[in-house]
Amino acid sequence: MESEMKTNLQFVDILNEWDPFKTNGNYDTEIADTIQAIHELDNPGALAARIQSIYEFSFESTIPMEQCLKIANELLLIKDNDSCTI
Repeated sequence: MESEMKTNLQFVDILNEWDPFKTNGNYDTEIADTIQAIHELDNPGALAARIQSIYEFSFESTIPMEQCLKIANELLLIKDNDSCTI
């Protein structure tokens, strides 16, 4: 459980740094939804599409898929590294 909490905090840090709409970290709802999606999905393309959808719903603006795919890959790498630890 502690490991999952650390991993979720890593996700929060990465997503706050990402700041796709340059709002200086006002993404609490989107980050929570994205973390849930990370736990549900293992495919980078599917996660990227979900991230794009989450942020588009909130901001009524579309993030380019390339940016979503890049962040999805980063997040899944963290998830994979966590699942490999004992």
